[in-house]
Amino acid sequence: METVYTIDSLNQMIEQLEIRQDAEWCAIKDEIDEIKDNLKPLNLIRNTVEEINETVGFKSNLAQSAISIGIGYLAKRFVVGKSTSTFKNIFGSLLQLVVTNLVSKPHESSKEEA
Repeated sequence: METVYTIDSLNQMIEQLEIRQDAEWCAIKDEIDEIKDNLKPLNLIRNTVEEINETVGFKSNLAQSAISIGIGYLAKRFVVGKSTSTFKNIFGSLLQLVVTNLVSKPHESSKEEA
C-alpha cells in the first residue's frame, strides 16, 4: 500500500477497501452456504453413492438402482428395526421408498457437470 497524504485520497482508499471487504464477505457467505449444502445427510449419501459408482465403475442404471434400494432398506432397518407393529412396518416401508427415491434422483451438481 502506498502512503496517502490527502483526505480525498484517504476517503477514496477507504471506499475501495470497504467494497473489497463486502465482496470478500459475500464470497465467504457463498462458500459457507455451499459447505452447509454438502454436509446435509442426503447429499452425503448421494456423494457417497456417486463415489462408489465411480470407483467400482458402475455405469448402468441397474447397478445404481440396486445401490439406491439397498440404502433405502438400510435406512428402514436402522430406523424401524425388526418390529412386529403394523404401524412401524408401514412407516418403515414409506421411509424406505422416500430414501430410495431421494438417493436415486440426480442432484444439481450432477446436472451442472454433465
